[in-house]
Amino acid sequence: MLGWSTAPGASGGLSLRELPEPAPLPHEALVRVEAFAPNPGDLEGLAASPAGAVPGWDGSGVVLAPAADGHGPEAGERVLFLGLAGGWAQRRAVPHTMTATAPADAPWERLAVLPVPATSALRALRRLGSVLGRRVLVVGATSAVGSMAVQLAARSGARVIAIARDHAQHEALRQLGASEVHTTLATVTSRVHGAIDMIGGEHLVDAYALLQPGGTVIALGHAAGADEIFRYGAFVADPTTADRSITSFFLGSEPDLDSEMGYLAALPDLEVGEIEVRPWTELATWIDAGAPRRSGRVVFRVDQSASPPL
Repeated sequence: MLGWSTAPGASGGLSLRELPEPAPLPHEALVRVEAFAPNPGDLEGLAASPAGAVPGWDGSGVVLAPAADGHGPEAGERVLFLGLAGGWAQRRAVPHTMTATAPADAPWERLAVLPVPATSALRALRRLGSVLGRRVLVVGATSAVGSMAVQLAARSGARVIAIARDHAQHEALRQLGASEVHTTLATVTSRVHGAIDMIGGEHLVDAYALLQPGGTVIALGHAAGADEIFRYGAFVADPTTADRSITSFFLGSEPDLDSEMGYLAALPDLEVGEIEVRPWTELATWIDAGAPRRSGRVVFRVDQSASPPL
């Protein structure tokens, strides 16, 4: 089969070449990959990956062989999937706990953009407990994860406070369910039950300061690329700041994601934003150009009949 593997010095740090066929473990299904959408984490991890590694967490496709242990989707079923590597290839092995059956009419491109962003948002929101009638802060609300968090929190009955520096996106966030939209955290004047932060740096520090007693910040991203510096005394509690916490998050360690992904794939009105579709042979040049996108997500369609490059 063909697949992209890391190749230091090559365009985009990748090479499209012949790879060994996957050898699924008993708990893994063999999937024919139809589409994948590179996530920021995929791209950030390329430089640190050993030569010859096959990157790519998630995507969509068809089960060629079900897991030998008898669990998960059957052969021939359309699925969306998530794994820690191996997604940028014509075929891959995926744990059945990270493989979900998809609706028959869902486009491959739509399914490919759901696993990491939507499932991260859903699992982060669940960590906040019941949010019905409570104020939930989403920092970095125009990111793929952030826009999902806004929608899912609003569906759960939360009063969503969205932070987005691009004022032109504020009305779109209101349409997704945000009750308040701010350019910065400085204009948020009321405490919140919980926060989901995709930015890090001073945004994480400020989000923590906005928590009411018992509140939690889920540290889900680090787009700021800056240190989190808390002032002296930030963790000294009084009756108005007791029991606040910051929780780290890693989707790859979350158990039993199949049901979550299946639930999300079956929501026809979940807004995934604009999708720009490209042939998968353009992946390396796209990365080399800085992974540009007009808006929304870029999805690569896998050509199953492609021949090895000369």
